[in-house]
Amino acid sequence: MQAKDFHRFDTAYGSHVLLSDGSRILDVPPQVTASELDALGLAKRIDARPMDPPPLYALSLNLAQACNMNCTYCYAGGGPFGGKARTMSREVAFAAVDRLLADSGDSDTVVVGFMGGEPLLARDMLRETTQYASMAGERAGKRVKFSMTTNLTLARDGDLELFRDHDFNLTVSIDGNRAANDAQRQFNIGGSAYDSVVATLERIAEIGRPRHLSARVTVARDFPSLLDQLRHVIGLGFDDAGFAPVLSAPERDVAMDSAALARFLEEMIACGQHTLEEIIAGRPFPFANFETAMFEIHRGSHRPYPCGAGAGYLSVNADGELYACHRLIDDDLFAMGTIASGADVSARHALLTRSHIDTQEPCRGCWARYLCGGGCHHEVRHRGRPSCDYIRGWLDFCLKSYVTLQEHNPRYFAAGSRPALAR
Repeated sequence: MQAKDFHRFDTAYGSHVLLSDGSRILDVPPQVTASELDALGLAKRIDARPMDPPPLYALSLNLAQACNMNCTYCYAGGGPFGGKARTMSREVAFAAVDRLLADSGDSDTVVVGFMGGEPLLARDMLRETTQYASMAGERAGKRVKFSMTTNLTLARDGDLELFRDHDFNLTVSIDGNRAANDAQRQFNIGGSAYDSVVATLERIAEIGRPRHLSARVTVARDFPSLLDQLRHVIGLGFDDAGFAPVLSAPERDVAMDSAALARFLEEMIACGQHTLEEIIAGRPFPFANFETAMFEIHRGSHRPYPCGAGAGYLSVNADGELYACHRLIDDDLFAMGTIASGADVSARHALLTRSHIDTQEPCRGCWARYLCGGGCHHEVRHRGRPSCDYIRGWLDFCLKSYVTLQEHNPRYFAAGSRPALAR
């Protein structure tokens, strides 16, 4: 066994090894050798064969390739992805739903996502498509769930009722308190986006919540204390909140450099340590990055790809063209067919072949490769992989936290829906 296939780490409870293949954690003597690990003869769970494109499970619709905001780090160039602002027609939206249902195989559940720009700029189409998908799913004998990423500044009471009454997972872009948020997220016409979001959150509390309400906090190069911002955002009433570092942005001084990523790791660990202490004490503190890592490790997640892009998940632009994901809209390298003709199986297979983690450098030599998957396709295309040290540092902290939680509060994992990982 080579060093790339395992990672040693110590906690107050002993010495441990993460086996990369299968993300299996073993309690071992500190002097255990690589050859002794190899002699265990544990079955391999992953190999270098690329995945065959599976049936579709989720499709996101870029209803409005336009936005009412002009955020400093926007990968969509303010909404239109470098082209002209445009809105999806009813014909394209309904055909996209039909395509998802037809191509979902035996799955009894599908997900229709709404993206932009800002999808609430196409409010009528959002409502009509939701209602159409619900009825079409019922006819097809499939459950349709909905997701949407929004800045929430345009939401009216009728929209909130739609999110409440249908199976919506709502992700809200908000970057911290008023000062932190408004420094990065400005209206095109001026004014505080923060105040608008908070006012809408208050209306949600009165009208009723969607199935799940998440906060996405985007972190640019010059950022304030993450723990302070995390406490603030969770205090606004979200079900969870998580951070996403800016690795690729139109403005060079916005994206993280090596110094910022080193500081980001320190701040993330501080947030994770606080979360760990709260969980051990029996108090909820829904830090999404930490919670996701805990359950990924718990169930032994191991994948050769960073996400489902080009596999079970595709995104459709306003004109009905398919792409690997919502961040890669209008990028010819990631074109995956059209709604009219169907997903291009050869293009999907080519993406899954060239992006397999065991064909990537330097990924193939990294112990964290099957937990990481190689990084976001969009970020790798535009920036490379500047965050590898951060990812390894964060995962090392999370592995140690996982062992600590198993010792202090194993019921934390039993409360979830993920199967247990034998240790």
